[in-house]
Amino acid sequence: MDYLSATYFFDYESDTIQNLIKEYNNTSLSKKEIAKLVYLKVRDSWRYNPYSISFSKENYRASELSKKTKGHCVDKSIILIACLRGLGIPARIHLAKVKNHIGVARLIEKFGSNELTNHGMVNAHIEGKWVKLSPAFNASICKMFNVSPLDFDGENDSILQEFNKDGNLFMEYVEDYSYFDDVPIEFMRNNAKEHYPHIFDTGSGQTEFVL
Repeated sequence: MDYLSATYFFDYESDTIQNLIKEYNNTSLSKKEIAKLVYLKVRDSWRYNPYSISFSKENYRASELSKKTKGHCVDKSIILIACLRGLGIPARIHLAKVKNHIGVARLIEKFGSNELTNHGMVNAHIEGKWVKLSPAFNASICKMFNVSPLDFDGENDSILQEFNKDGNLFMEYVEDYSYFDDVPIEFMRNNAKEHYPHIFDTGSGQTEFVL
């Protein structure tokens, strides 16, 4: 797998993704500098929202996700991967389970837990090595929870805000599911069913949940 190809999900040849990345084409900037700029653009252009979950493959195309104003970590990771691939930077999706410790009342109400599974991040291959980066939490959300936004220097992993500015525990990684060649819809569905069975107990067979 070259992690550069366009796929059904990472459809960077679409007009919407091309419009997102056009300012970075025909530039003298290095791949590392471009990756840093695109990361910030995706991090802050879509508001983080963990309460809308879908298991319909049509809703995980980068071109469709980019038309929205908000998205959860997997959504934003897909957009970032499509942008990076479209700019010649190999990228792939990486999933994990995380635990949040600040602002969790609604999480517990909706999910029955402060653990979020199918947490999405990105692996990007830059200057000869793979690095991890998470575009999930936009700067305004971080300000709300008194957490420093995650920056990305193009060289080192940028995936974890362990503490807020007061030194209180904010977030921890509980389990690493590793990376996938493409968006693993069936894996995500089964994983969510295992962790949040009450969401699926409606008997409706629905594939989207706005909690």
